[in-house]
Amino acid sequence: MKALLLIDIQNDFVPGGRLAVPDGDAIIPLVNALQSRFDLVVASQDWHPAGHQSFASSHAGKAPFDQIDLHGLPQTLWPDHCVQETPGVALHPALDTRQVEAIFRKGMAPDIDSYSAFFDNGHRKATGLADYLRGRGVTDVYLAGLAGDYCVYFSALDALAMGFATYVVTDATRAINADGFRTALADLQRNGARLLESSVLLDSPQQ
Repeated sequence: MKALLLIDIQNDFVPGGRLAVPDGDAIIPLVNALQSRFDLVVASQDWHPAGHQSFASSHAGKAPFDQIDLHGLPQTLWPDHCVQETPGVALHPALDTRQVEAIFRKGMAPDIDSYSAFFDNGHRKATGLADYLRGRGVTDVYLAGLAGDYCVYFSALDALAMGFATYVVTDATRAINADGFRTALADLQRNGARLLESSVLLDSPQQ
């Protein structure tokens, strides 16, 4: 069984948001079209409390994109984003959610970031996504969303580690940094992920 994982397609990650991914909203028509090709569609949602320690504003003298050690883990400091009970945390209004069976929230623990839809960055706690997918009989996962060099990348790495056949739909993904995305995709391929464009799925006969 195949599942489409929609990673963090939220208001704060598209142009006009607090941590906008360049051209991030351009993937939404593709993602909406792809959903009918899958048995199961699941979404992830960044869901930070105010004052999260991954925010630059939580550290005196630090600026967004500075690098620090956060409780033993390397941490990029971000602009405040996807804060609970703010408009930026919502899934983008143009995203068709009628086929989304479940939403897995991440990044709620204030002292650790969570890029992956499966685990926090220290792999200390699981979101429950892997067990959910296995319970639904999923063997293959296809990832699309934001941002390709962070949350999509780390979600795909964890999907591979959890034993799922893992695909990244490259044109249904956008990244913060183009060079970082190329590096991420190369690393995913080395680890066994397969890369494809949406046309491979959309042009195939409907099953």
